[in-house]
Amino acid sequence: MPLMDIQSGVITVVVLLVVSVVITMRSGLRTIQLARKMTFYRLRRQREAGGWRLIGIAFFMLMIAILLPVYGLPIAYEYFPPSPTPSMTPTITPVSTKTLIPTVTLTPTITDTPLVTDTATITTTPSLPLAVLALFQSSVTPDPGAVFSPLTFSTHIDNNLLPIDPATVFQNPITEIFATYNYRNMIPGVQWTAVWKRDGQEVCLETHPFRGVTGGYDSASCKDPSGGWQPGIYELQIFVGEDWKAIGRFLVQGNAPTVIPTFTKIPTYTLAPSLTPTQSKTLLPSATPTITLTLKPSATITTTKSTLKIKGTATP
Repeated sequence: MPLMDIQSGVITVVVLLVVSVVITMRSGLRTIQLARKMTFYRLRRQREAGGWRLIGIAFFMLMIAILLPVYGLPIAYEYFPPSPTPSMTPTITPVSTKTLIPTVTLTPTITDTPLVTDTATITTTPSLPLAVLALFQSSVTPDPGAVFSPLTFSTHIDNNLLPIDPATVFQNPITEIFATYNYRNMIPGVQWTAVWKRDGQEVCLETHPFRGVTGGYDSASCKDPSGGWQPGIYELQIFVGEDWKAIGRFLVQGNAPTVIPTFTKIPTYTLAPSLTPTQSKTLLPSATPTITLTLKPSATITTTKSTLKIKGTATP
């Protein structure tokens, strides 16, 4: 006969208790019902008290049946620790396998050796070119503890400089792209620079003394870069002084719209001729002119032109 383990014993006791509860509860109720039919008061009271005792015993056994599975197993395992049950180790019987004889011998192929081996390029820290350094206007020393959050790109921002529908991939046509971020430990008046690049080539540049406060939200923007928003990978680098602080990348897809030049007709006006009196200047002669005048006899005429006086004598 196999031995019963502790868990099975506890389950058996619980089942027996439940059965006893049902029987005792039924007996108590039966006793109370019969006691109410008795004529004598004292006997009726004794029988009723006995019925209620049976009902109380039934409730007590019910509590034991509920608590026994919860607390009975741990207590039993403390006094009777379970012993490890030996498990049967399966014996592996080797099965002979057939050796397959290859029927086709593969001819080794020649592996092409690349003539050029791509060498990984070293990613350097972004730095400002000398042409940008020449545009600096501020002499304020930047705080090395200035911190910028990652850049968020969008085509529109609200009044609080927060992006509207941020994205990393944009589809043409595009007019302007904003980059928003938050910062702290900035010094007002320090030189701030934003360099926009496409495939490593500069397309937008903005540099000026920082007009914000020590911490908050700010934005940079690029509108209609040189050549338009051509498809490619764009990169924004933000510097404080000469120190690189933030970088972000986004992708532009689709060809930029072709700008068709519009010709504006310039009206022509016909000017009416105006009569302007021309003043003639009297030039001093470089040579003494000979003037022959026919005058009345015995008359002396004095001709004055500017400061030159010419006197003539009448010829009879």
